[in-house]
Amino acid sequence: MIVPHKPMVMEEPTYVIPAARLKEFVATIFATAGCARDEADRIGHYLLSANLAGHDSHGVIRTPRYLYWLRQGYVRPGQTLTVVSEGPSFATVDGNWGFGQTIGPLAVDTGVEKARAAGVSMIGLRNSSHLGRIGDWAERAADAGLVSLHFVNVGGGELVAPFGGIDRRFSTNPICIGVPSDGKEPMFLLDFATSLVAEGKVLVASNGGKPVPEGALVGLDGKFTSDPSALYGPIVPGGVRDLAHGEGALVAFGLHKGSGLAFMCEILAGVLAGGATSGPIPGGKRGRISNGMLSIYLDPARFGEPDFLQRARAYANYVKASRPTTPGTPVLVPGEPEARSREERLRSGVPLQKQTWDAICAAALSLGVQPPTL
Repeated sequence: MIVPHKPMVMEEPTYVIPAARLKEFVATIFATAGCARDEADRIGHYLLSANLAGHDSHGVIRTPRYLYWLRQGYVRPGQTLTVVSEGPSFATVDGNWGFGQTIGPLAVDTGVEKARAAGVSMIGLRNSSHLGRIGDWAERAADAGLVSLHFVNVGGGELVAPFGGIDRRFSTNPICIGVPSDGKEPMFLLDFATSLVAEGKVLVASNGGKPVPEGALVGLDGKFTSDPSALYGPIVPGGVRDLAHGEGALVAFGLHKGSGLAFMCEILAGVLAGGATSGPIPGGKRGRISNGMLSIYLDPARFGEPDFLQRARAYANYVKASRPTTPGTPVLVPGEPEARSREERLRSGVPLQKQTWDAICAAALSLGVQPPTL
């Protein structure tokens, strides 16, 4: 049963939807749109995974946009990797504009196989469509027992102003590091955008969700704002958000630090991996975007520290023992918020803003797919 729910904060009404029901609904949409059922199931699985982890910006809210890209030919169903260059411990691979939910696992599995053989590997991925939540790929490597680092850029996806600038030059360029679990507690997972907020969080806010912090965007006049229209132009309820209509930009986090990390993501995941950079955009028109990702995989067993996982957990416990600034609010280490969110949402359901749910349902109905009854 899908239960209407009123949140405690002053946001748009939300619905709380059982996770399995939501995954099946989204997968059916993509299967009806022309994806093979196994690929449609992967898309549903990984979009839901983002919601379960609490990263709604990379979850099912992306469904209408993915369908638009599919109709425009910006993303291709049924793709696999093409090897551009390869050695025992490295490879550069091309995603051929396939869905990131298909290309991402293939790239990770390539890196895992090579790291198991050589102890360490590096994979440069170019020309993937949106890879979604990068934490999913670190989690996949961790499930195989490997530490992994991921640097990501967005070719043709200028969204973020460099430190001291107004004009868009970077995308949100995430960085992710994952460490396997010792089997007793969740893995360690650090996954963040180099912008103050991810574009998807502005997307959620534009649909009536949690507002973005003041100063997360900069307008054409150089003044900081939290208004999503700076990024998308006039907001039409239920409409597809078009980044080409906005004249403002996202702001990098941490002043020059986030801006510098975003720049290096372009160099590593864009230039070194041989894909596109965020700009200049040919013709000056935004449309099709690609993800590049440079990933490093490390086999802890090959580094001469047999107690790595136990020592890592002991150190985490030491960090968590720090006295909290707010009594009753414990210190958390990377990965714990996602694990807590996943447990809660699997039990209670996934909250979606009404505008988000309405947009997904409209996309489904355009394909003849009947949404679940509220």
